[in-house]
This record gives sequence, structure tokens and C-alpha cells, in this order.
Amino acid sequence: MQSTRRTLPQLFSDARRWFEEGLLSAMEAAGATPVSPTQVQLFAVLDEDGTTASELARRMGVTRQTAHQAVQGLIAAGLLVQVPDPASARQRLIRRTEEGERAHRQAGVILERLEEELAERIGRESFDALRAALEAPWGRAPSPSS
Repeated sequence: MQSTRRTLPQLFSDARRWFEEGLLSAMEAAGATPVSPTQVQLFAVLDEDGTTASELARRMGVTRQTAHQAVQGLIAAGLLVQVPDPASARQRLIRRTEEGERAHRQAGVILERLEEELAERIGRESFDALRAALEAPWGRAPSPSS
């Protein structure tokens, strides 16, 4: 008989989807520019001073092509811009536009509300324990020789 117990990665994926769906529907209701879950993830890993597309891809765990497509969509939407990287003539940095900064702040407020909603649903003690467990240092992922 096969176990129906879900793995932690499956549960993390469901939790992430819960936040993404809540964020996207609230942003849409507020009249914000529609974005995809991949574009939401890109915004979350973008540095204030800008980030290269290859670094965004690494942080997101996606291919450079996927990151590039997400960047291009957000540039077309007026939320991001590419600028020369002062540290490298060959690189370009991806930065938020003024509209992108506004959307980023709005998303932050919505995410805070979603966290409060989750705390109400599962209880403050469970919420605080979950946050503490996720914030604890896990160390490097185990290697096959460990």
C-alpha cells in the first residue's frame, strides 16, 4: 500500500502557491499590472541596486532563458528596466522602474496581510513556530557522501 503522506517539498510547493495565488488575486483586484508566478518570483529575488539576468536565473533556480523571458515581460509592462552594469562593460543590470517600485511595495503590504491571515487560520503559536523553523540555519544540503 502506497503512503498518502506528502513530502515536505510538496507541502512547501503548496504553501508557496497559496501565497502566490493570494498575492496575484489581490494585486489584480487593486488594478496592478498582471504578472505571472515566475515574474513574482523574479521580483522577490531582485536586489535594490539591480541584478544581472544570469544571477536572477541562479537565484530562481531556472534557466537563463526562463529568467530572460520573465525580465522581458516585466520590461514590456513598464515594471523593470535594463541599465549598464558599472562593474562590467559586458553585463546589464535589471532594476525596478518607479512603477515597479510601487508594485513591489504594494506586494509587500499584501504579503504581510497574507501572513496575518495564515496566522489566524493556523494559530499564532503554529505560525511563529513555522517561521522560526524556516528561519533557522539548515546548513548546506547533504551530499551523497554525507
